[in-house]
Amino acid sequence: MTTISGMTGFGRAEGAHGDWSWSVEARSVNGRNLEIRFRGPPGFDSLDRLAKTSAQARLNRGQVTLGVQARRSASSASLKVNEAILAHYLTLANRLAEDGATPPSADGLMSLRGVLEMPEDEDDPDARGAVEAALADTIYRALDALKTSRDREGEHLLPVITGFIDAIDRLVARAETEALAQTDAIRERFTRRLTELAPNLSELGTPGLQDRIVLEAASLATKADVREELDRLTAHVASARTLLRQPPAGRKLDFLMQEFMREANTLCSKSATTALTGIGLDLKAVIEQLREQVQNVE
Repeated sequence: MTTISGMTGFGRAEGAHGDWSWSVEARSVNGRNLEIRFRGPPGFDSLDRLAKTSAQARLNRGQVTLGVQARRSASSASLKVNEAILAHYLTLANRLAEDGATPPSADGLMSLRGVLEMPEDEDDPDARGAVEAALADTIYRALDALKTSRDREGEHLLPVITGFIDAIDRLVARAETEALAQTDAIRERFTRRLTELAPNLSELGTPGLQDRIVLEAASLATKADVREELDRLTAHVASARTLLRQPPAGRKLDFLMQEFMREANTLCSKSATTALTGIGLDLKAVIEQLREQVQNVE
């Protein structure tokens, strides 16, 4: 069964080839869009595009950071001496020795920065290509582990989000029942307003007053009619359930949360009873809780 994914996760993989070894870590957190940052070892610039393309193929949203830590073993067979730098250090050492300083040892000279160098793989394109291919495979595995981690978060989010949607559905059903009771409240309010407009019932025959009564009745009926809002809330509940079965749904759910809140606000403003207002406030609270969870959905 297809389920939603979260946007927070972590994946790690390790690899080695020849005298190279490395580890790759992939992390992600919430984000409106997909943003990918890659940090690779010097000399492997081609991995940047590969890593970003691979992440885009697996993920849809979130801030993703990919980091590669690579090192090469310092075996004597793989090292060479930079004679120019060594000669420069020897010249400086001889000057210092003339002033009474202790002459440097061979081990000391070899440990100076730049004296020993790794041979560049450009001399052997096949060897460099093999290392890059092995690195790429490790990046794939780290991204797969990240995707698995995000899917696991989605599995935990799904029942929480579904629970909030069920709560909204129940509150809408209660609101529908309470809305029917608004009729008596409207009638009482209209009677009170009518008495204020025409204390003497004999005045009701006045043509101008009759028009005002009709307008007042229409205004009260319109303000208290919440059928549209309840119908739309019911439709939004159905849409939310459908989106959860059709990931990635994060952006659409974000937009739907705005629609949910708009209808809940209108329901509260149109309410003619304390009970319906209370249900509207409960709706807003649950919608806000749902919105916070939806922000974690890919």
